[in-house]
Order: sequence, then C-alpha cells, then structure tokens
Amino acid sequence: MLGSTHGTLTTDFRARVVACGEQPGNGAVHGTAAAEGDLDVSGRPLYAPVPDLDRFFRPESLAVIGASDAEGRPNTGITRQLIAWAERVGARVHPVHPTRESVFGLACSASVADLPEQVDLAVLLVADPLPLIDELAEAKVKFAVAFASGFAESGEDGAAAQERLAAAVARSGMRLLGPNTNLNAFERFRDDLDGPAIALITQSGHQGRPLFALQELGIRLSHWAPTGNEADLETADFISYFAERPEVGAIACYLEGLKDGRSFLLAADRAARARVPVVAVKVGRTETGARTAASHTGKLTGADQVVDAAMRQYGVIRVDGLDELQDTSALLARARKPVADGVVVYSISGGTGAHFADLATAAGLTLPTLSDAKQAELHEWIPSYLNVANPVDNGGHPVGDWRGPKIIDAILADPAVGVLICPVTGPFPPMSDKLVRDLVDAAERTDKLVCVVWGSPVGTEAAYRETLLGSSRVATFRTFANCIGAVHAYLGHHRFTAAYRSPFDEAPRVPSPSFRKAQALMRPGQQLSEHAAKQLLRAYGIRVPREQLVTSAAAAVRAAGQVGYPVVMKASGTRLAHKTELGLVKVGLTSASQVRDAYRELTDIARYEEVDLDGVLVCQMVARGVEMVVGVTHDQLFGPTVTVGLGGVLVEVLGDAAVRVPPFGEEQARDMLAELRGRTLLDGVRGGPPLDVDALVEVVLRVQRMALELGGEIRELDINPLVVLERGQGAVALDALVVCT
Repeated sequence: MLGSTHGTLTTDFRARVVACGEQPGNGAVHGTAAAEGDLDVSGRPLYAPVPDLDRFFRPESLAVIGASDAEGRPNTGITRQLIAWAERVGARVHPVHPTRESVFGLACSASVADLPEQVDLAVLLVADPLPLIDELAEAKVKFAVAFASGFAESGEDGAAAQERLAAAVARSGMRLLGPNTNLNAFERFRDDLDGPAIALITQSGHQGRPLFALQELGIRLSHWAPTGNEADLETADFISYFAERPEVGAIACYLEGLKDGRSFLLAADRAARARVPVVAVKVGRTETGARTAASHTGKLTGADQVVDAAMRQYGVIRVDGLDELQDTSALLARARKPVADGVVVYSISGGTGAHFADLATAAGLTLPTLSDAKQAELHEWIPSYLNVANPVDNGGHPVGDWRGPKIIDAILADPAVGVLICPVTGPFPPMSDKLVRDLVDAAERTDKLVCVVWGSPVGTEAAYRETLLGSSRVATFRTFANCIGAVHAYLGHHRFTAAYRSPFDEAPRVPSPSFRKAQALMRPGQQLSEHAAKQLLRAYGIRVPREQLVTSAAAAVRAAGQVGYPVVMKASGTRLAHKTELGLVKVGLTSASQVRDAYRELTDIARYEEVDLDGVLVCQMVARGVEMVVGVTHDQLFGPTVTVGLGGVLVEVLGDAAVRVPPFGEEQARDMLAELRGRTLLDGVRGGPPLDVDALVEVVLRVQRMALELGGEIRELDINPLVVLERGQGAVALDALVVCT
C-alpha cells in the first residue's frame, strides 16, 4: 500500500490522498470556500481583503499640505491641478501652509491640527512626509499621498527611510499611496464614454500614458493608481478593489516589481473569482531589466520563471509591450463572452488571409475548416475558384455590392465560429471603406466578436478614424501580432475563468499526520543524509526503494539478502550532494562477494575524500523508466515553489522544468507536465509502454504538501532521480537531497 517501501502505488487518486492522512479533493486537501480570516497550514491568509478605497478616489474633503499659489513654484501647479480635480469629484479643498492665509482664494490652515474638518485624503507636497504621519493620524485622515522621492529607489539609506515611513503608517491606521508617486490618480477622465472601463495600475507613471490616451479612441478609463514605491498601498490592494467595481471590465498593470508575492496572488485570485481580467506588463525578464527595475522602485523582481508561472496559475495575462497592454486590455474590457472558440479569417486578398492564418495558427488560435455546406453557401457570392474553407478569400469585388453583408452574416451564422477577423493591410477606397462599414453593421447584429486590423501606417483615413473607431462593437487593431495576441488572451481568459476553482479554497488548514513525523527528522541548518531524506519522503507517502543503512561489510551482505539481489550500494552522509562524481555509488551487485568488495571500496573512497559517513545504503535495484526531478526551492517573492522536470544527469544540461507556487491542484500539476519539452517521453517512445503519469502527478502533489507544511523548515528539496515506471507500477524516488533552514 501507499507509503510502503515494498508495494506499488494504487491507481485511485482519492484513495491515495487519504492514505497520506489527507482529505480527498483536487489537490492535497478539499476544503470549503475561503473566507475572511482563513489561514493556511503555515499561518498565511487564504483570502484577499478588499480595502475601501472609495474615499481615496472620490473624497468628500481634500487637504493639500504644502499648498502654494506662488508663480514659478512646483507646488503651485500641483495645487492648481488638485483643486480642479476636487471640483470634478465634488470634494471640499483645504490648503495647508504655515505662512499663508489663503491659496488660490481658499482659506489656508496653518497645520494639519488646524483643519476645519476631518478630511478623507491628504496630499503631502513636502520633501519628508514622515514627520506628518502622526499629525495625520491624530486628525483621523483616512488616506494620504506622498510624492517625495529619495526612498527605496535611491539605495540603502533611502530603503531604511522607507521602512521607517511604512512602520509609522502601519501604526497610524491610515493608508498611504507612495512615496515616489505622482499626480496620475488626479487626471481628468472623460465622462462621456460608455461601456465597461479599464482600471489602470502603474509603478511608473509615464508608462501608463499610452493607456490613458485610449480615451481619445473612445475606450473608457475609470481609475489610475500610480503606486510608486508601495510603502503601504500596493498593486494587490488596487487589483482587489478594482475587481469588485461594477464599472471595471479589465485591469491593466505596468509592474516593475511586486511588494509581496502572496498578496499579489490573493488579489489575482479575487479577480479570477470575479472573472475580471488582469493584463500586466511585468519588466525584469532579463538580468538587465530586473536590475533596472529594482533600482527604480526598490522592490524585489523575483525569478522571472516563477513570476510567469504564478501569473498563469491565477489567470493574469502577461504581455511584453505597452501597445499589447493597450490592445489586450481594451478587447477584454469591452468584448462579450465568446460563444465559440473558432476563429475565421476573412479578407479581400488570398495572400493576406494566408499570412494572417499562419500567424494565428502558430499562436494557438483554432481556425476550423468550414463545413462543406457553409462553403457552398459562401460560393453563392464568392467565385468558385477562391478558397473559402478558412481563411475566406472573397477576391475583392463582392465587398463592393450587396454580396458583402451576406458573406459576413453567413460566416457569423456558423455555430463553430466565435470570432471573425478581417485584416485590411492598407486602405483601398471605396472597397475598403464599404468593407469596414459592412463589418461594423454586422457587429451590431451579432453576439460574436468582430475584429479588424487596419494596417495603414497613416491612420487618418475616415474608414479608420470615423467608421472603425466610432464603433463600440468592433475591436480595431493596427498590427497582426497585437490582434492575434489579444484574441488569444480573450478566448483563454474566458476558458480559464469558466473552469476556475481557487486553489486557496482547497489549501490545507491543519497539518497532516505526515507533518508530525517529518518534524522529528528535521535538522536545523543541516543537510540530511540520503537515508534521512528518504525517510522524510516516506513520511509523506512518496515511494522509495527498499533499503537498509549498514556500518559493516557483514551487515551489508545480510542487508543485500533481505533487500534482494541485484542491489545498489551508496555512501550516505550529511554533506554528500554528488555521490556519482566521487565514485560513491555501485550498481548491479549480484553476489555477497561483490557487496563486501563494494562496501570496502566505498568506505576507502570516503576516507580519501574526507567525507563523513553515517553508513552505507544497500538499496533495491529499480526497473528502468524515465528519470524525472521534483523539488522545492524558495523564491524571494513567493516563498516555497515546486518544480518538476526531466531529471537524472541531464537535469542541468537540458533545463527542461516547470514551476508552480503552492497551493495548486491536480489540474495544475498536469499542466506542469504539459509544459515540458520532453513530455512525450512519458507516453512511451520507440515502441515503449506508456508510463505512470498519475503516479508522477501524485508525487508532485505530495511534494507540494511538504512545501506548504515544511516551507519554513526546508531550504531546498531535490528528488533526483524520480523514476517513473510503466503505467500502473508507480514512481520511485531513488535519491533525495534535503537542506534544512
């Protein structure tokens, strides 16, 4: 039975989980929906609180501390903008300055203590906001904004100053935006645009300008949160808040770093539950980018592979450029839920259609071949020598008369079609003008997505500026790549959220019986011997070979007889990481004499190499299979992470691995395997039998349980190789490295 060093793994997943002292479910433990205050087994929260930011974005009263109306002073322009913004949102303004009686005709208070009323929001136009925090707290100010720079972005001294500021804010009970932020939250947003809006979060204000300009194309923006250094309020707070706002159709983020990985995932989880898409540019893919981002914001960037995987786990759509951020966010905010995944490419040029179809298929979009009946219908209006299977080539002339609308309507009527994309590589009036007008009219009649790529580099044509941008139903793009990426994200988001089941709902709340056994094996600050590491695996129900630890040649011979020939013999010690390279592994021993000789040779090598041994392991030989690696490491942002990949001696050469942040369930574990370039090895190659993928998934989930329960006690865990045997025969951990914190 499971956990035994002798038996094979069972095939029923639920039974296997229960055998490890866990409850059945999708992952390690099945639980009820997370609620405010819930904690996981390591004491971390399972639910993201939603900060009440209503009075930040629409305060009833605003204090401007350091206000000025003196010409030529930087604070004067800021004060003027804040007064104008307050008028738009209906807030009362109270300037604060120790030597002025009025600012721009408004009565001025000498200090925070002299404010005529309790204010919702205080904007601090001072070089050092720290001395004001206690005064603001005494006045019961709800929110403050600190523009001052020279904090964590400037080096060690600045980081220390920011820590002092953050501690003071935490004591005050007030919430702070900044420091090192700007005026973006107080921009003039257009109020004449309809439909779902984009809420914008940026850690560099200038990088949000392209999205803010989307309003000039008719796309609504509702909020802009320039988070700066995030001494208090952070990206996660705004994601959680925006995900609950009824007017927000998508959240667009420009991120240079994450303050806290766990908080970010909890916020992304809230957005996924609410089915609100989060689209993000996250810089730091390269070493240079990461270094630059850190110097700018003073935050950890994290290992990019982990960031990428964590975002995928929770449905955050990562894009590379600001143009992609614009187009993808706009589409996701405004488009209705897809009724089908099929994409049809329709054009007036066979070459254009073929080019676009190649790119779309390579990107993972599904371009279904239209049925014979549908093709016959289209050939009523399109010459028979043209291809209408998908892509659909109309040859040009049909768009100029009554046939154009009929072709578009016929394509959209196909139940397999959810998206129609028409690439127009350049204006060709009047043909292109009528084509886009027909597409706009058709989009008003259908519940399916209609996209147009207007490829003209000019962009001043009436067909583009008036017809396409004047439509709230057609999604208009300027490049093939951005259209394909946005449509891929759109379809993927809706598939993801339709099936989304929060990992936090099923995260374990209480330690398993395995945890108590494992604690007794921990050696703080030390590396466990292979024998002790395997005992740890066994405690969590991970199968290891039959083996005995011996300290004499005679005991080795007895152990070999009990384990069963042939055997493997390995040196075991607390500082042994690469035994094979030192010659401390002997395989395929079939007799007592070979065992005695191997014992002497192993101990001689250990003495020569000055290796401290706790003994020699006499191990069962395991049938050949595919060697995998499963492990746990610590990420600076996200804490314990689980990795699976091709193992053995090639693990460092191939680097074929996938990573996830616990908690996650069985589906995510299988997705990890699907990401591996060598995934097909598990299906059997060159006539070989398929291997036990279920057993491998189980090991990944059990290692995840270890990461959750022992994350604070294990610095590194490496099962390599984990041999995956034929289907139904399980997986066996032949070696393991465990380093305790």
